[in-house]
Amino acid sequence: MRPFTKKLVLENGKEFPGYGFGSNRAAVCEIVFNTSMVGYQEIVSDPTYTDQIVVMTYPLMGNYGFMDEDYESKFPTMGGMVVRECCDAPSNFRYTKTMNETFEELDIPGISGVDTRMITRIIRNEGTQRAAIVDIEMSLEEALKLISTTELRHDQVERISCKKRWFSRTPNHTWDVVAIDCGIKYSFIRQLNMKGCNVTIVPFNSTAEEIMAFNPDGIFLSNGPGDPADVAVVGKAIEALRGKLPIFGVDLGHQIIAMTYGAKNERLKFGHHGANHPVKCLENGKLEIVSQNHNFVINEASLEGTPLSVTHRNLLDGTIAGIEAMEDNVFSVQYQPDCTPEASSNYLFDKFIKLMEEHKNA
Repeated sequence: MRPFTKKLVLENGKEFPGYGFGSNRAAVCEIVFNTSMVGYQEIVSDPTYTDQIVVMTYPLMGNYGFMDEDYESKFPTMGGMVVRECCDAPSNFRYTKTMNETFEELDIPGISGVDTRMITRIIRNEGTQRAAIVDIEMSLEEALKLISTTELRHDQVERISCKKRWFSRTPNHTWDVVAIDCGIKYSFIRQLNMKGCNVTIVPFNSTAEEIMAFNPDGIFLSNGPGDPADVAVVGKAIEALRGKLPIFGVDLGHQIIAMTYGAKNERLKFGHHGANHPVKCLENGKLEIVSQNHNFVINEASLEGTPLSVTHRNLLDGTIAGIEAMEDNVFSVQYQPDCTPEASSNYLFDKFIKLMEEHKNA
C-alpha cells in the first residue's frame, strides 16, 4: 500500500489519514457533508461553499472530469473536499481537466482514501465543526492547535461578490432584472435569460437608489455563503425596495428577506447540503426534490406578527423552505431551484415573471 500523504483532523480529535490531491496547502474550515451523487463540479464552483470543507457521501468523484463550460462561478472558493475515491482517468468526451488538475489550478486542497461514511456520521451526530486538511507528518496536537487558533472569517459575501456591476443579456428581452450578488450561481442568471430577462448583476452592498437607477422590473436576491447576520447591508437595501418591485430570493437571499420583516434565523445542527431533499409546496400539495445548501433556517416562531406566510416545507425535518409577503410581491425559497427547463422547481421563475408582468400593468 502506498504511504499516506495527508490527513483530515476534526475538532473533536478524530483523525483520518489519506492521500492528498489538488493544492498542497493546509486548510482549516468548517466541515459539512453533501449527499449528491453527481454534480461535483457544480458543488466545487458554487460560491455558497466558500470556506467550507465538503465531505462527499457518494464514494466516487472525478469520473467524468471537469468541463470549462459547466462552472457556476469564475473563481471557485471552496475550502476543501473529502472523498472516498478520486478518479484521475475520466471517461467523458467533454472533459478538459481532471479533478486533481482542477484542484491544483484553483488552489483547493483535497483528500481521498478516507472513511467518508464515518466522517458523515460524526458530523450528523455531533454537528458541524471545524476541521483541517494537513500533511501526514503533522502531529495531532499541532493540528488541533492549528484548528483552535485559526479564526474563521465572516466576510465571505464581501470577498466573492462582484466588485462592479456586469450584464448578462438575451436577444429580444422582455424584462430587466437586477440580481444582487451575494455569491450568485451562473445557472440562475442563465435561467433568467431563458425567461426573457436581461440581467444586471450588482455588488452585494449596492444601495436601493443605485439599484433603482437601472429601472428594473424586478429584483433577484441570490444565494451565498455564511451567516445572514453578516450581511445586514443587503437587508437594508431590500427593506427599502419592498413593495416597489417584485423580489425573488433564494437560499441566503431567502434568509435575508426574512430578516427584513423582523423574523430570525437559527443555525441547524449539521445543515442541509445535497440534491435530494423533499420539499412540499403548500399551495398545491406537490412534492419537489430539490438542491439545498445552507446551515441556517428561519425560526418559525419569529414569523408571528410579520406579514410573511409559509409556502414550502422541508419534509425531512419540517423546517421552513419557502415564504412570501403577498402585499409586497416578495417571495423566496430556502433551496436552490434546479436550473433546467424541465426541473420541478422551474415554476418559481414563472411566478417571478408573472409578478413583474402584473406590477408593470398595474
